[in-house]
Amino acid sequence: MWSDWKDKVKPNAQIPKKLLWDVDWNNFDIHKGRALVATRVAERGTLDDFNTMFSLYGGVKGVRKIYQNEVKELNPRALAFVSVAFGLKKDKIKCYTQKRSKQVLWNS
Repeated sequence: MWSDWKDKVKPNAQIPKKLLWDVDWNNFDIHKGRALVATRVAERGTLDDFNTMFSLYGGVKGVRKIYQNEVKELNPRALAFVSVAFGLKKDKIKCYTQKRSKQVLWNS
């Protein structure tokens, strides 16, 4: 699925700021915040955003490791996509194995 990502990544591509609407860009380190970036790209990004992420974080293998070991929470649809797209079993993904026992609900 990702074999030709290098051909598709645009020169000087950046993660869209609209995906990280709540981030102070003056103080945000794109490498330290890679788990947040990966979460937002999986939940709301495009294939171009995935290609950009591959160029930032060490290719497909680097991004696979981020999803496997660093991302703390994904919605069910994004988790299913990441599992299939990166060939990861759900029980090997940190956000699946460390799921909250009681879901936090919005106050109504």
